[in-house]
Amino acid sequence: MPFDDILLPLRVGFGAHGGPSFSTRIVTLDNGAEQRLQDWSQARRRFDARTGLHRPADIAALLAFFHARAGRARGFRLRDWTDWTSAADGVSSPAFSDQNIGTGSGATKIFQLRKRYASGGVIHDRDIRKPVAGRVWIGLGGAAQASGWTVDNATGLVTFAAAPGAGVAVTAGFEFDVPCRFDTDQLNIRADDLRLASAEIPLIEIRV
Repeated sequence: MPFDDILLPLRVGFGAHGGPSFSTRIVTLDNGAEQRLQDWSQARRRFDARTGLHRPADIAALLAFFHARAGRARGFRLRDWTDWTSAADGVSSPAFSDQNIGTGSGATKIFQLRKRYASGGVIHDRDIRKPVAGRVWIGLGGAAQASGWTVDNATGLVTFAAAPGAGVAVTAGFEFDVPCRFDTDQLNIRADDLRLASAEIPLIEIRV
């Protein structure tokens, strides 16, 4: 599917609100008990950027961006300002030791960036597919690694020149975006006055 490696304009993206969603099927048995079937292992996020339009320049940027993406046809990056770094709180500056992304085997050279969410003893690992260029830090065995690795900003895969040794913890810190698309082919903009306007701008995360 077409994906443009470009960020939704800042002032529009900063006003977006939304968050993660899952797909769960609920089956109610004859005795009233439930069976809950989880369809997705990874959450899918939905956003509405309607609150991001504050001046004519925002509207012009949105119109240009929407035309270039051809509505729902092409994906793009969105900065989720509630959760955009590897830090536990999602907003603090990242550090190379933030997230454990694997353990060396002496043979494996490629590791997927991921962020872990934990609550009540339950763990959810989120694959990070769109790290920000130049904003990834890697560690091995508790020591920062300035070289000897590369990261693919289109997939979030970290590749080492030499495989980390067996049992060595591989850690990462990073900033990241959410791969999204418009969830509409028609953009509805309402002019409130000569300077301000409002619009429904539904966005949905895409699998990449």
